[in-house]
Amino acid sequence: MSALIAEDEIVHEVDLVWLEDISGLDYVRQSLDRLPTRRGRPAYHRDGRMVGYALLGPKAKPSRSSGTFRRRVFWLLPHDRDTVPDGLYATGAPAEAIDPRTLAPGSKGRKTQRSEGGAVSSPR
Repeated sequence: MSALIAEDEIVHEVDLVWLEDISGLDYVRQSLDRLPTRRGRPAYHRDGRMVGYALLGPKAKPSRSSGTFRRRVFWLLPHDRDTVPDGLYATGAPAEAIDPRTLAPGSKGRKTQRSEGGAVSSPR
């Protein structure tokens, strides 16, 4: 869950790769996955679809016990708001969801009025 991701766990991120245009997404789910490499597109084993992932720099160290790297993966489930706008998340958002516009390498992002399904006020 995004609330459980600490900034020090993502300090070695150097880039975020988006697999689709995030401008139309109110939120994406994020998780820290154990992956075999620092870079490259990870395998995806969840329902729904992977929207993006983080790349790690050369200073990122693998786990001593597993040899894997903890990298963020961004994803959506079939019942999320982008697919079912009037469904379960018409208002509110999953605990691990954040507004993708608030993300940057090494920054865990945050929930916003938009990600929570509230009306976004237009500029006057």
